Amino acid sequence: MASRKLLLPLFAATVLLLAGCAPRAIRNDSQWAATAPIQPVQAAPADGAIYHDAQNMELFTDPRAHRVGDILTIVLQESTQASKKATTSTSKNDSVALSAPTILGQPVTLRGRGLGTSLSGKNAFDGAGSSTQSNQLSGQITVTVARRLSNGNLMVRGEKWLTINQGQELVRISGIVRPQDISPGNTISSTRVANANIAYTGRGSLADANTQGWLARFFNSKWMPF
Repeated sequence: MASRKLLLPLFAATVLLLAGCAPRAIRNDSQWAATAPIQPVQAAPADGAIYHDAQNMELFTDPRAHRVGDILTIVLQESTQASKKATTSTSKNDSVALSAPTILGQPVTLRGRGLGTSLSGKNAFDGAGSSTQSNQLSGQITVTVARRLSNGNLMVRGEKWLTINQGQELVRISGIVRPQDISPGNTISSTRVANANIAYTGRGSLADANTQGWLARFFNSKWMPF
């Protein structure tokens, strides 16, 4: 009976550790990409004139995104490479020799043994480490303007879901862009997005096949003492 009481806290602690090692699920927020507030539907003015507000025909304005709710295409051109290498080598040799003292030309001895001695020491250390990482992401994603800042910059965000066979792929991006960086075709490179937050992930059969099981994640986590 006492052993069962000890196993219960151990089992509870193991469950908590495994829960901490579980991967985070994709946030499925349907309002994340919705930026413009919903406006009440207003009755269209009566026809009969050459132009009225409901047509929203801007003949002499810049077609590039500049207002809340406008659409902008971001061209993903992300390519990062990082490499680090470190090498350390140290060596030290120590040697001390003390000759036997002499008195009147005769060496001083102790129990028939000379008092001369010597000390020597040697230590060496060699260490090396290297790390290389490369990432690349290309494509396009269309976002909307969520907010116009006081200096004229635009906060944009958007996401794209792709359902392919038995899996789903998600591309999500948010950040701040300058209107002058937007091309006449209403596109902008992702390298021009400030405070960019780009996420590319997926879920489904393929994602599950490339994910470690919960027991393997526990043994590869920082909580494993060995």
